[in-house]
Amino acid sequence: MTVARRAVVLLSGGLDSATVMAIARSEGYELYAISVAYGQRHMAEIKASADVARSLGARRHQVMHVNLNDVGGSALTDTSIDVPETPSEGIPVTYVPARNTLFLSLALGWAEVVGATDIFIGVNAVDYSGYPDCRPEFVAAFERLANVATRVGIEGGGIQIHTPLIDLSKADIVRIGTQLGVDYAQTVSCYQADDQGRACGRCDSCRLRRAGFESAGITDPTRYY
Repeated sequence: MTVARRAVVLLSGGLDSATVMAIARSEGYELYAISVAYGQRHMAEIKASADVARSLGARRHQVMHVNLNDVGGSALTDTSIDVPETPSEGIPVTYVPARNTLFLSLALGWAEVVGATDIFIGVNAVDYSGYPDCRPEFVAAFERLANVATRVGIEGGGIQIHTPLIDLSKADIVRIGTQLGVDYAQTVSCYQADDQGRACGRCDSCRLRRAGFESAGITDPTRYY
């Protein structure tokens, strides 16, 4: 009997990560979903990640807890900094210092424990907010690090970081996810969603999500407050 390869998928509960999980499933991987409660403004996306993991058939869903409030410097972790509701120049204040470095490190550690050599993350360098840790250069550098810093990198087959959305528009992501059966009504993308997961409709993430559905010609199931 053929044993499916295992993949650890970073699952935030948002549109992109749900699509990535569906892609990994379509490629035949056994799914191990990891979500990180990092002190963000709301827990609605963590609740959404549980729904997505269940509906897409994750074998396990692990929620890890860290407190990036102690680091500060981001509107997503420091409630004294307002979430911008108009486009801004440069890297916005919603950038969370070292977030994807931390997320990938946690995924890497868990991958070694569960016997996975593949990690999927939904970073995108086309329709995104300009975060430096969403670029191909960052992912390539982290993959090199992973393969000199782990037992599987030294004694095993190595670690591969998959970024299937990296060059896609938000509209293309929506189309692919829809074809793969993602229920986007389960997902939460808003930076300042309420406890019920309803979106503000004004933040950068809401604008990108809405534009993606409009460009794809697909009905957006987002609930707004």
